[in-house]
Amino acid sequence: MRVSKEELFNLMKDKLQKAGLKEDAASDISDVLTFADHRGIHSHGAVRVEYYAERIAKGGITNDPDYKFEKTGPSTAILDGDNGPGHQVAKQGMEKAIEMARENGVAVVGMTNISHSGALGYFVEKAAEQDMVAISVCQSDPMVVPFGGTEPYFGTNPIAFSAPTNDERIITFDMATTVQAWGKVLDARSKGNDIPDTWAVNDKGEPTTNSRDVHALVPVAGPKGYGLMMMVDILSGSLLGLPHGVHVSSMYKDLSAGRQLGQLHIVINPAHFTDVTAFKKQLSVMLDELKEQAPAPGFTEVNYPGERGKMRAEKYDADGIEIVDEIYDYLVSDDIHYDRYHGKNRFAE
Repeated sequence: MRVSKEELFNLMKDKLQKAGLKEDAASDISDVLTFADHRGIHSHGAVRVEYYAERIAKGGITNDPDYKFEKTGPSTAILDGDNGPGHQVAKQGMEKAIEMARENGVAVVGMTNISHSGALGYFVEKAAEQDMVAISVCQSDPMVVPFGGTEPYFGTNPIAFSAPTNDERIITFDMATTVQAWGKVLDARSKGNDIPDTWAVNDKGEPTTNSRDVHALVPVAGPKGYGLMMMVDILSGSLLGLPHGVHVSSMYKDLSAGRQLGQLHIVINPAHFTDVTAFKKQLSVMLDELKEQAPAPGFTEVNYPGERGKMRAEKYDADGIEIVDEIYDYLVSDDIHYDRYHGKNRFAE
């Protein structure tokens, strides 16, 4: 099924409002989800709506949160999300960080007590659009075996980065610290597809290709990914006084309970370090020079981080965004509760 960007946004917004969210929160979540699907990151798009709606309807996300923003220094602040929609809290946190970095050069804003916030690339691109450089990190529940271990301890703990150029190109990468994000497994399950044997292990610690037989994911690049996911957990968990590692609450186990997740935005204003125009021009030159390289066997060109998502967005603008039929049927239905998640563990589908 193919739908326009606007239709997809409205379908998701309507579903989330039916689940109990106020219009502004439903709009913010749908904006982030549409951003993901529009760039072909379907693991963080419409496939998530049923889970969000189920958790909202069961009280696991606060429908009318009382956000509290506190500056703890000239360049530091905490935004307590009161277990509200993570997408909205992270968006407001980034707006505050941009405002502070514009004045002080650097801003570090921690968001506490939030729910799942979706694709981090959305938030860092908001900073790049304002001629800022941004990094965002977020903890998640344990579903990754540590390097050399056999049981899940850390989450997929993503990292995102974005920077502007002096043209329409924005450099953006958004990566899980695992070989693949858990949402990619969900996407494979929704389509009945297998996964590569490098993504995950079964309950015996053996590599698996069965998307329904996943016990845990594995770190990207072994010990390097393991170190990065620990770093993210410290920055977005322990640093903010929140649970760490294996103590982070499950995304799927009890949908009526809050999650106490943490996220951290770091925003840098280039104007406090160098000439902004020259900085942006240098990044454009960097991308041009990468494009001039001869492509390796099997490639047609060198893409800059975020370019393939931009190309997919342009294609979707012309042809419509591809959505799995089952997900589309759910979005257009009057149903909220499918209860696919009820009573399941953190690896529920």
